[in-house]
Amino acid sequence: MNVTVIICAYTLERWDALKNAVGSCRAQTRRPDQVVVVIDHNDELWDRATRELEGAAVVANAFTKGLSGARNTGVEASHGEIIVFLDDDAFADPDWLAALCAPFEDDTVAGVGGWIVPEWQQDAAAWFPETYYWILGCSYRGLPQSGATLRNPIGANMAIRRRVFAAVGGFTSGIGRIGKVPLGCEETELCIRYTAFAPGDRFVLTRDAVVHHLVPPSRLSWRYFRSRCWAEGLSKAAVSSLVGSKSGLASERVHLARSLPRELGACIRQLPRHPREAATKGSLILAGASIAAAGLVRGNAALRREPIKPGGDELKLSASSEGDSDGTLPFGARRAG
Repeated sequence: MNVTVIICAYTLERWDALKNAVGSCRAQTRRPDQVVVVIDHNDELWDRATRELEGAAVVANAFTKGLSGARNTGVEASHGEIIVFLDDDAFADPDWLAALCAPFEDDTVAGVGGWIVPEWQQDAAAWFPETYYWILGCSYRGLPQSGATLRNPIGANMAIRRRVFAAVGGFTSGIGRIGKVPLGCEETELCIRYTAFAPGDRFVLTRDAVVHHLVPPSRLSWRYFRSRCWAEGLSKAAVSSLVGSKSGLASERVHLARSLPRELGACIRQLPRHPREAATKGSLILAGASIAAAGLVRGNAALRREPIKPGGDELKLSASSEGDSDGTLPFGARRAG
């Protein structure tokens, strides 16, 4: 199968990380057929990327500013049957792509989510609740085992068949991250939309496809934790307004009812041995749930006044997943100029 990896970037602050992300694609045991780097409305970054990122086709975001538009641009520029997404501040293990693509041997698998581990840029934060690792862009406690069906994969490490985009369009603008504004859940809405269209297909998890997501010290602050929980509530309100709260909040209800109480109980048991660490972790679990719930209420109220237009961008996909008729470069080629 033909595979394209898409990496979206918006800032020069992550330049070294972006180079590492592209480099990790080149070091795969199953090398991608194409790597597309999408620059999100940043001329300086675009200029440097076109000059220095060897082995990647560099394209500019042709849609609305933000991650949804950038991803949609990458999909249009792709020619892979399987379209893989990797964050610009993450890097992959050598066997990542082979493991991520293996479940596609089953034709009913429409998409696959890999496993994302934190790459701490300071000492590991033992006080940070693992049920909230999604705040760090990582896989979190409460996710199922490999092979299990998911509502949606995590966008930092996921692969989706081309037919998904051909059937239901691209990621919906208005709910994805824009620069440093920590909104998200565009992959959640896309997967729910496709599952409604093709209920016989499914998205699955494989823990063997590992990427490492950079966690800078700035993400280990109360301010960042609070803003991400608030934004998650807003994002879930946006998704629910498009697909209904039953689908939009199904995984969150399970997480709230099962995973959070389990880790909270573990914190209580750890209090005598590690009082400070356990108390901090337990407090964050309770605070995070409350803040996300408040964001959800606030988002629902705002969306009643100004609803989001349903449906993703209409994408112009090449008729075949083979070749580079859409003007992109094969993996290993370099754009002139």
